[in-house]
Amino acid sequence: MHLARFNPVRFAHLPTPFEPLPGLTEHLARPGGGGPAVWIKRDDCTGLAGGGNKTRKLEYLLGDALANDADTLVTQGAIQSNHVRQTAAAAARFGMACEIILEARTGSDAVDYNRSGNVLLDELLGARIRTVPGGTDMNQELAKTAAEVAGRGGRPYVIPGGGSNCIGALGYVECALELVAQANEAGLEIDRIVTATGSAGTHAGLVAGLAVMGADIPVLGIGVRALKDVQEANVYKLARETAALLGHEDRVTREMVVADCDFVGAGYGLVDQAVIDALKTIARTDGILLDPVYTGKAMKGLLALSAQGEFDGETIVFLHTGGAQGLFGYQSELEGKLQ
Repeated sequence: MHLARFNPVRFAHLPTPFEPLPGLTEHLARPGGGGPAVWIKRDDCTGLAGGGNKTRKLEYLLGDALANDADTLVTQGAIQSNHVRQTAAAAARFGMACEIILEARTGSDAVDYNRSGNVLLDELLGARIRTVPGGTDMNQELAKTAAEVAGRGGRPYVIPGGGSNCIGALGYVECALELVAQANEAGLEIDRIVTATGSAGTHAGLVAGLAVMGADIPVLGIGVRALKDVQEANVYKLARETAALLGHEDRVTREMVVADCDFVGAGYGLVDQAVIDALKTIARTDGILLDPVYTGKAMKGLLALSAQGEFDGETIVFLHTGGAQGLFGYQSELEGKLQ
């Protein structure tokens, strides 16, 4: 795959670490030899304003924005959006303005949720922020803000939530190549990749990349928001579009897209005790910090499915998509529940 022809700009710290999780592997072991061997792909270490999976996507999106002579990035996300933080940082890195629309998606009025964590970092990075109620048509808001920027004489470049279009998903095609190369170097046969799936770009990019290279490694997305049918349809559509950019749309089949959406809980960004237990478990087995919205729910799913014997005898890779900065927006939710 000749990804350089899409003109990415380089600022991520790559390749990200790929390492075993001996503590978690031991924690998941059951009498009689059940349980998986767990490795982790550390995409929380991509470097941009604390890192995270959106940084890979932004390399391709910024390349496209600069090729189109944009001077302002326009994007949206939930209040504690990791994508928004990284977009604001990318704008600062390239001397661009950044217009952010934050959706009050969870309905929380907690001060830490609305003022700390990623929100504090958005402000530190110099983004211009506007907050809208939950349920707002965010695509319409993006178009409205882009029109306002253009009306002031600016040159806007609109990035969808999560950076999840076929251009952004190329970042995870590249990640798939990187991960397979690291596994080959380590002499490791991967049975399954497990990651959070939300706006679909990371999941779709991995599926497309693995399919196009013929790696034949299944990807299990643990849903954080949508119902299974909706999530899988979104991922499949984007994976096909991404593979089409590479000239191999037909290599992505519907059977390659699998999402387990049984661990969403009460809704997007809403934390339950099982998520808190997942955060606590991997922090105390291997010193890894997850976030409450994406990786915490993905780990909640991994722990539950492992207890059911789903991964027995497998070598699985947990793709860490970052987001620990959001922990500070959930202080009031977590206090007293981590003992």
